[in-house]
Amino acid sequence: MPSPFPGMDLYIEDPEIWSDFHGDLAAQIRAVLNQQIQPRYVARLTPRVAYEVVEVTRATARGVRPDVGIWRSQIAEKTLSTPAPVVTPAPVQSRVPLELPTRLYTVEIYTTDPLELVTAIEILAPVNKRRGHDAHRDYLRKRQELFRSSVHLVEIDLLRGGERSPLQESVPPAPYYVMLSRADYRPTVDVWPIQLQDRLPVLPIPLLEPDPDASFDLGAAVAEVYERGGYANLIDYTDQPPPPPLDEKSAHWLEDHLRSYRQN
Repeated sequence: MPSPFPGMDLYIEDPEIWSDFHGDLAAQIRAVLNQQIQPRYVARLTPRVAYEVVEVTRATARGVRPDVGIWRSQIAEKTLSTPAPVVTPAPVQSRVPLELPTRLYTVEIYTTDPLELVTAIEILAPVNKRRGHDAHRDYLRKRQELFRSSVHLVEIDLLRGGERSPLQESVPPAPYYVMLSRADYRPTVDVWPIQLQDRLPVLPIPLLEPDPDASFDLGAAVAEVYERGGYANLIDYTDQPPPPPLDEKSAHWLEDHLRSYRQN
């Protein structure tokens, strides 16, 4: 079943869905581009791991696997049958922040002979946009390094929340953005502000001169990932969308749009 939204489905921003969506969208970008750019180029997935603090309940804690375990042998069981000494004074209980690994992917386009990086396609994740997080600082550092290089950068931001990647000049406000930074046009970049009701753009993906740009239909890719992931069975569109809250105009549009969708 397709998404009820013409462009980005804001319900995909739910943390329970986003991680799966992020990885599958990266794989879809790689697959679509490799149909166009071979044999001179190849698109590859480059994984990295970021750590994210999660809210742990007792139920969640039972599913967390520690790096170090203490195993009790039969001999130890006999020893431990002796009553344990009483600890005084009795401790109080609290919790420590628990960081779990999140796998993120960059799609990178290389020439095949020799193997040299030409274009990086970044799909921003929540940790990339969380001010003060290591992944946020690491991404901004990587972004700046790409700007100083001869590598093109495509930055896809399909998250309404968090810290926007910096631009020197303001662009029209929108919940979603795509930015294209061509190495030979810097510091000028192309930006696509995308509203909730907008279709996602067809993007040019730059290669090396004199080769023409590849073409990538972001909307078709998101729609494919949505159906392949079975998200229609995971999302309750009668619920409020995930945070951040919508402004009044967007909230009215969402209510009217979903009412019309349910009636059809």
